[in-house]
Amino acid sequence: MTNDTSSNENEAEEKSSSVIPDTSAGWRELIAVILLSVTAIATAWSGFQSSKWGGEMSISFSKASTARIEASRADGNANRQLTIQVQLYTQWIEAYAADDMVLADYLSARFPEPLASAWAAWIALEPQQNPDAPASPFEMPQYVQPDAVASQEADARADALFQQALNNNQRGDNYTLLAVVFATVLFFAAVSGRVKRNLSAWFLLGVGLVLFTTATVILVSYPKII
Repeated sequence: MTNDTSSNENEAEEKSSSVIPDTSAGWRELIAVILLSVTAIATAWSGFQSSKWGGEMSISFSKASTARIEASRADGNANRQLTIQVQLYTQWIEAYAADDMVLADYLSARFPEPLASAWAAWIALEPQQNPDAPASPFEMPQYVQPDAVASQEADARADALFQQALNNNQRGDNYTLLAVVFATVLFFAAVSGRVKRNLSAWFLLGVGLVLFTTATVILVSYPKII
């Protein structure tokens, strides 16, 4: 009886001594919980930024379209003004060639701008005797149509807005990709808590931590809209 009791006590001692508490499991679970919490916030923030940049893209495309319309309208006005002024200048040439100075003076006195200023500067060059003079006042530097300038400015503004829209679209795509990476971190962190082998669990959690750190560094460097 005594021998049996001693044998049971020895077996109990051996079992108790063979069981070593795994203190690292508690730390792993704590890290996983913190990682899950922070990553959930980062995922939501990335989705929010992606949505905001998508809105900015739409606004930029709309502004670019409006600028294109303004450029087209101004260009049309410039072409109509040019057509009218070319006709007036042609009538003046015909009157001048016919020695009808009354009609020529009448027409030249009513030249609209910028033809009036360009014609006066062109006449001052004495184009009939000066071979270096431009062929017509329309080639003079004084002939600048405000609508033509406005058309070029609006067209350049439309190009800039269109490029800005493309950049905003790329930023939104970048944030969407980050949200996918953070979702992957959530997966690794959650799975690490269900794996029985301690080494495998730490490996999965480590992969999640590496992905989280990399994505967070990228997230901080990206432009943001509040």
